[in-house]
Amino acid sequence: MKFSSTLKVTGMKFSKGTMENGQSYDSTKVYVETALDNSKDSAMGTACAEYGLGKADEYQKYKHLADAFPFMALAEMEIVTNGKLQKTVIHSLRPVEAAKAAMPGAKHVAA
Repeated sequence: MKFSSTLKVTGMKFSKGTMENGQSYDSTKVYVETALDNSKDSAMGTACAEYGLGKADEYQKYKHLADAFPFMALAEMEIVTNGKLQKTVIHSLRPVEAAKAAMPGAKHVAA
């Protein structure tokens, strides 16, 4: 199931290399502010959730935004499953404005 969403991106990191057993790894992770489940009245506020965003080279596309974190972005996302577990992946991010600009007293940072 594909959908679009506006996200507050709080961080990104990439990993690329080869493990001792010879298996290679190559990924970019995006950290997004996500509401905590308050349906049982045992949590409130937000936390950061980790989403995949392709391979390590995706990270380089956003490196110029290092001073703009956190920033708001329009994301193209998809919920996928292996038949037992489901996960949400991000296919693309398009920065729309720096989240810092919305905070009182913060300087505006163009995205």
